[in-house]
Amino acid sequence: MNDKSYIIYANLENFSTEVVEKSKQVPVLVDFTADWCAPCRILMPILNNLAEEYQGQFILAKVDTDEEQKLAGQHGVRGFPTLKLYRHGKIVDEAQGMQPETMLRKMIEQHTGTP
Repeated sequence: MNDKSYIIYANLENFSTEVVEKSKQVPVLVDFTADWCAPCRILMPILNNLAEEYQGQFILAKVDTDEEQKLAGQHGVRGFPTLKLYRHGKIVDEAQGMQPETMLRKMIEQHTGTP
């Protein structure tokens, strides 16, 4: 468990404030994940490390799809992991399946303005 404010756990109740509203200040990368998903478990430390490295230039929001099936359904999640990047209250980028770190960096940097 990480108590850093740039790694959060999103659910149906807090999604609007923690993801949509915060994306108006900084990009929010939503990771729709499941404990039983092997690629999700591989991707998780990579995402955590990026969140640590970027020190709040973006927020990583994790959604446990087993707990938040309705939220996953609202976002059309069909496979795991699914990543959706919010900026200015809207989805601006997304990816499904295991992604290389270089692609994740590019996705984040496109919306943070960091080289």
